Amino acid sequence: MIAENPINMRNGKTVQPNGKARILLVDDHAVVRFALQQLINRQPDLEICGEAEEAAQAMMAVTALQPDLVLVDLSLKHSSGLELMRNIKALHPKLPMLVLSTRDEHAYADVSFRAGARGYLMKDEAVERILTAIREVLAGKVYLSAALQAKKLQLHLNGKAVPVVSPVDMLTDRELEVFQLIGHWKRTHQIAAELHLSVKTVEFYRVQIKRNLGCDTAAELVQFATTWARTKMDKRQA
Repeated sequence: MIAENPINMRNGKTVQPNGKARILLVDDHAVVRFALQQLINRQPDLEICGEAEEAAQAMMAVTALQPDLVLVDLSLKHSSGLELMRNIKALHPKLPMLVLSTRDEHAYADVSFRAGARGYLMKDEAVERILTAIREVLAGKVYLSAALQAKKLQLHLNGKAVPVVSPVDMLTDRELEVFQLIGHWKRTHQIAAELHLSVKTVEFYRVQIKRNLGCDTAAELVQFATTWARTKMDKRQA
């Protein structure tokens, strides 16, 4: 349903007659969308204005509904949340986006911010943190979890040191997605299904990743990816 036209402005932003910020929810799981809708619509200052389960629907909804914020998962039906955010950023550069995902924030936060996100949090966060993140991004701030804030602070404190660049940091966004799933012992056909790619495309990425990381064999690539994924998990739990 197309929302009514806004009637006034506040701090340069349109305000709906009911005074609530309007959120477009993009997630390919109906149960998750329902739970988030129930949570957000109970808030006095927030409401869900539309839903989408894949990128094409989301792009049409952004144009038709003109939401104040897009809440998006990285894994979508037939598409990638990262690609969706890049497209939204290109056409609607001032529209804030917040990622809510099951994917490890230590691996995907930076690439999500490069794609246009203004915040990143994982789905296992407490309800209060989800609402806090939404409100902070709507207020023009950047939302980081406590773990990511600590990481950024440590990097800042060590700013004078020459940063150590991992070969993994040199992978493209899509290569990183494939690499992480390899590290979680996903097979080629499983990766293809999760990222909505063809098996041949995933095989191409595996070859590229293996070359870029200097791995001679597929087994060496899996070992590299598994070690990397375990390290990321240990840092998150620390």
